[in-house]
Amino acid sequence: MKVSIITATYNSAATLKDTLDSVASQDYLDIEHIIIDGSSIDETMNMVEERGERISKCISEPDKGIYDAMNKGIALASGDIIAILNSDDVYQDSQVISDVVRTFQENPVDAVYGDLVYVAADDLNQVKRYWKSGNYYRKAFLNGWMPPHPSFFVRKECYARFGKFDTSLKSSADYELMLRFLFKNHCSAAYLYRILVRMREGGQSNENILNRLLANQEDRKAWTKNGLSPRFYTLSLKPLRKIGQYFKRP
Repeated sequence: MKVSIITATYNSAATLKDTLDSVASQDYLDIEHIIIDGSSIDETMNMVEERGERISKCISEPDKGIYDAMNKGIALASGDIIAILNSDDVYQDSQVISDVVRTFQENPVDAVYGDLVYVAADDLNQVKRYWKSGNYYRKAFLNGWMPPHPSFFVRKECYARFGKFDTSLKSSADYELMLRFLFKNHCSAAYLYRILVRMREGGQSNENILNRLLANQEDRKAWTKNGLSPRFYTLSLKPLRKIGQYFKRP
């Protein structure tokens, strides 16, 4: 079972080494690492070229944003399973992909997801928040639930059947895609009860109140675009659920 890991980059030299080393350290061998670069002008591509034997496919050209880059990676992917690992994130340890593949092999599911920790931008070992996903049930989306996207591994056939990322959304395309796959189209999922990804703090949708409000508007669009109606409390609960992440500990 081949796993395609897609990393979108743009002037990512400050953090990309950690991401590349994280993928290269995996003890699972059948991995295809795809780099989609948006014409970086820093040392990003030099770092990629230095690890040429570890990179399966790479393109560097202008794009229309991170979700457009991810779609390019999905189009290039030849793996049975597709994962997205951002250029400032790392896997928790070297057994992540092995554990994910084993979960797919033991469960007849379309997707596997797990937990994620937010870490300090300058210290991958300093945990700031713990996103514990919990077991999946379809109506959880109505209560503002979603799994952390970097921990979301999906069979390639789901993208072929239900489409890629909606690039008209700037900050909620990952939420819309998971809503479309899991809630609308009833894709099955298994929860891998462990931390899979360490994510550096500083995501665009959480930078300030204005960005959070804009993200909330996009969350509503995600439901509308799919012909779905959230409960009156759904989109308010979604950001409120994050408060608990500051108090949980791995």
